[in-house]
Amino acid sequence: MVVGIIGPENAGKTTLLGAWYLLLGKGTPQLRDRRFAGSLSLEGWEAVAGSLRWSPGQLPGFPPHTTSRSGRAPGLLHLSFWDAAHERSTDFLFTDAPGEWFQRWAMNRDAPEAEGARWIAEHADVLLLIADRDALAGEHRGAARGALQRLGRRLAAECWERPVALVWTKSDVEIVPEMENSIRRSVRDLMPHATEFSVSVLSEVASAGSDWIDLMNWILTSRRPTGELPPPAAFRDDPLFLYGVGPDERP
Repeated sequence: MVVGIIGPENAGKTTLLGAWYLLLGKGTPQLRDRRFAGSLSLEGWEAVAGSLRWSPGQLPGFPPHTTSRSGRAPGLLHLSFWDAAHERSTDFLFTDAPGEWFQRWAMNRDAPEAEGARWIAEHADVLLLIADRDALAGEHRGAARGALQRLGRRLAAECWERPVALVWTKSDVEIVPEMENSIRRSVRDLMPHATEFSVSVLSEVASAGSDWIDLMNWILTSRRPTGELPPPAAFRDDPLFLYGVGPDERP
């Protein structure tokens, strides 16, 4: 399962990943019938989450900006979860990509600089559209709204009914209701099936991690639409020959 995290520059995409990792490190009994079962990219997770930790004499900060000069392929962070109900594990790859890629992709789907964004849009099973409340409340909120709406339109054209979540980051920041409703309407009009979440890293509004876990539970239980095979038109009981056998081939 590939989880595509899509959003503008400095919207909190990498912080989202780091916060999840730290919550998993503390233990998350709230996960719905899932249990952390390992990772093949622990060094990558540590690099993302290190800035968010308290260190002696050093206050926690935020992960460094994901630069667009790091290549054309997104970073992929792996987690495996054990599904107790079905007695199996599922592997998840979370994308970590710079916002500049998505801004260029929103303007021109085929832009050379948007190659990594196109890869995410093509391969993701679950899609998160990140809305930065801080940018939407700031001096350049009009430009931020326009950029997010363009990104939403591009995502709507590419999502193919896959699960989509509108994720408000920095939910401790107040924005005018008209701005919030405008963003929500633009997403819901294009993707009526989209789900909505709000998260913040500030402890007084983080609800002890419950908002983060709600979003993680949604990711772990979402699946892209699948096709259905037609009923077999066969006359044999042997399952190896159910398909492709017509009346003229009856034994």
